[in-house]
Amino acid sequence: MYVCSCFGITEQQVREHAEAGACTPRQIASACKAGTDCGSCVRRIQGLLGRDACPRREGLARQLAAEAPAPAAAVPAVPAAV
Repeated sequence: MYVCSCFGITEQQVREHAEAGACTPRQIASACKAGTDCGSCVRRIQGLLGRDACPRREGLARQLAAEAPAPAAAVPAVPAAV
């Protein structure tokens, strides 16, 4: 089924670009121009990207989790001066 009527881009083409690493609507647009003319297909592209796991997204999530700083230790409250 067509996702972008302006450029004749199909769901399958969007999925192929996502598998190749285009994980955001902007990256899909760079790859095939879908979403760059009238913009009516951008929500559909977002839906396809959200539903179909992007191979890079899983690795990026793991990398960000590994790089996240450890939570700060709880600091005891200091009583207010009266």
